[in-house]
Amino acid sequence: MRLFREKEWLFSLLLISLVLWLIFLGKSPLRDWDEGTVAQVAREIWRAPLGSMHWLYPTLGGEPYHNKPPLMHLLIAWTYSIGGVNEWTTRLPGAVLTALGVPLLYLVGCLLFNQSLPALFAALVYLTMLPVVRHGRLAMLDGATITFFLLLLFCLLKARQNRRYALGVGFCLGLIILTKGMMVLPLGAIACLFLIADRQFALLTSPYLLVGIFLGNAPAIAWFTAQWQHYGENFFQVNFQAQTFNRLTQSVEGHKGPIWYYLIEIIKYSFPWLLFFPGGFYLACKKRYTSWGSLIIIGTIVYLVTISLMRTKLPWYVMPVYPFLALAIGAKLSKIWQDGHFKGRSLTIFMAIISIAGLGGCVYFFIKKEPILIVMSIVLAISMGIAAWLVKQRDRNFIPVLFSGMYLVLALLMSSQSWIWELNEAFPVKPVAELIRANVSPGTQIYTSFAYSRPSLDFYSDCKVTAATVPVLQKMLFNKSYLLLDNEALQQINLTSSKIIGAANGFTLIIKN
Repeated sequence: MRLFREKEWLFSLLLISLVLWLIFLGKSPLRDWDEGTVAQVAREIWRAPLGSMHWLYPTLGGEPYHNKPPLMHLLIAWTYSIGGVNEWTTRLPGAVLTALGVPLLYLVGCLLFNQSLPALFAALVYLTMLPVVRHGRLAMLDGATITFFLLLLFCLLKARQNRRYALGVGFCLGLIILTKGMMVLPLGAIACLFLIADRQFALLTSPYLLVGIFLGNAPAIAWFTAQWQHYGENFFQVNFQAQTFNRLTQSVEGHKGPIWYYLIEIIKYSFPWLLFFPGGFYLACKKRYTSWGSLIIIGTIVYLVTISLMRTKLPWYVMPVYPFLALAIGAKLSKIWQDGHFKGRSLTIFMAIISIAGLGGCVYFFIKKEPILIVMSIVLAISMGIAAWLVKQRDRNFIPVLFSGMYLVLALLMSSQSWIWELNEAFPVKPVAELIRANVSPGTQIYTSFAYSRPSLDFYSDCKVTAATVPVLQKMLFNKSYLLLDNEALQQINLTSSKIIGAANGFTLIIKN
């Protein structure tokens, strides 16, 4: 493998990352729950008149929004002001920030390993991990948070030679707080434990670090102070209690799972790279007194234990662990490349199984008539088949085959409308939203017989659509109100003195005359 100079690798990694994260970014509708909520908050900031201080006190449906700090929402509102309100501008800030994490991880790896090969492999593994790409393309907060954390690690490692870089550590902590609030606690703890394990005690008391923490966190402290002065105790009850600490002790909104929930998530979506993680983690344990070994061990264990003990379980909570997995896998792949010795039987079997699964996917998607996914399955089957053959031949070139194959597979998946598979869990909102927008004034309260409220429907319809039971909907007919009813509810409710406005996607919009 030809080794490029560092700047050339950085530019190449940035380019291929942006292509993967931005390709057909606005092709699919926004997803419930986070995307619809984030987009609506950002649009209300964008619509607010200048001087209204709406950017400081964001709202959701006209009500105070206390869930998360507004950094990402402000960035999306800014893209709205440039490119209008659509899916592409909604997802653009998070996608770009997540893509920047790939070259940043390469820089972190170079500082940790003191060589470019394991750093390059780690960055390419991170680039071709399905959860990282998929969630990073969504209008969510996790990808940006990870990038800010990687920038924090870069500043921390550079500060070992030049203390001035410690200033950046504090600003990165502030960015994490302004993006995802109390996520700074586990990530900050990992950074602190790493400094102790790396025996950088002088850096912990460095004036540059202390000044950086003070200046970097000043905007976050000012924002929280402003919320407390404006909303009082209610802000802290929602932001700290309901949205943060309750998730530690309770399964908020029914999102629960066993203690091994996140291990299953990693196993489901991290192939083929997961095959190399046990060997990489073993290497880290052997080299636990090195910087890279201690960071991988501390980051993986501390973060996984923290989220596993939380009572609330959501798939994207596991996202910050992937850089540590990528570093461990990069170390293992680098050793294989340099030594040329590896046990190939089990790898051959697993890759052959993935290749066969690709062939099965080809048949499935042919029946479903999805051409892009058929090609994706063929590429997966061919690349895994070639890699399995190379592994059997003890040829280290299976590594670039895996990288190129996974990159093409992910690029094809992101070119389809299937990369957000949660959209298939409920009815498509856009046709129903178009019916509402054509007949109802923006901001109108609408009640629906659907089982739950959907933020994406609120966003696209520009109205508040609230779920209610059939008996409640029946009572609402005595007052002037808009109802969005499915076919079953339509048959149960007495529509006397009501006017049917229109229908779309199995829903009928009516109004009490």
